Amino acid sequence: MNFETQSIGKVLVITPLDRRLDASVSTKFKDDMQAMIAQGNHHILLDFSQVDFIDSSFLGALVSLLKALHGKGELAVCSLNSNIHSMFKLTRMDKIFTIGADQSKALQQMCPVAP
Repeated sequence: MNFETQSIGKVLVITPLDRRLDASVSTKFKDDMQAMIAQGNHHILLDFSQVDFIDSSFLGALVSLLKALHGKGELAVCSLNSNIHSMFKLTRMDKIFTIGADQSKALQQMCPVAP
């Protein structure tokens, strides 16, 4: 799985570059993300602006990553297309994750660590 990373203040912004985030990439993504969390990145924003589709296995990976933070950080998402946003609502993940319309709005909604 390909992604770009950028640090904005204490927030690590990760932009997946794959159009489809499904079972074929979820395990590698989860492993890569757990390594970033282990390196001390506890405030993470996933920017889905390049993503067209996610499936339930990828949502499961996101929940695993949230648990890996052990309540010591935040995992937020932004730039969801209508299908992905509907999936978050249908699975009630919109109650668990901070969801921003775009990167700047998500950073404003995150913990006070965002600039």
